[in-house]
Amino acid sequence: MANWYGLLADLVVLIHFSFVVFVITGGLLVLKRRWWAWLHVPAVIWGVLIEAGGWICPLTYWEQALREKAGAQAYAGDFVTTYIIPILYPAALTRELQWLFAALVIVINLVIYYRVWVSRRVVHSVPAADSPATTTTARHARRSNSRKNADGDP
Repeated sequence: MANWYGLLADLVVLIHFSFVVFVITGGLLVLKRRWWAWLHVPAVIWGVLIEAGGWICPLTYWEQALREKAGAQAYAGDFVTTYIIPILYPAALTRELQWLFAALVIVINLVIYYRVWVSRRVVHSVPAADSPATTTTARHARRSNSRKNADGDP
């Protein structure tokens, strides 16, 4: 049973790591499909609150509890413990670094969302050739020109 707890703990760490990557880079998905923002913005808010608040993510408690049930030493030296855990829980993590990480997440995502906002404004400000606005404007111009010609205006 300890092996299952260890595997579950590794799974929680992988989910946690994936969430952190999504918080940092998920805005790139918004560049392709805007609906990702509905998932990404709350994730960024949560990630910034955790870092800036100096709180510990609930996934950390869950992972630690599962490791204790697994005997804590059962998976020492594996990929997750060796490579992913030090990224999520760096030994030299200070309050200043947490603030820096929170600021970086905000800046990275503000730049990405600004780009999404600008590209959306450009797309919406130029009517498509077959859009009702373009068609109506073209009809209006033709009517106006035909009236001028009927009145003898060049």
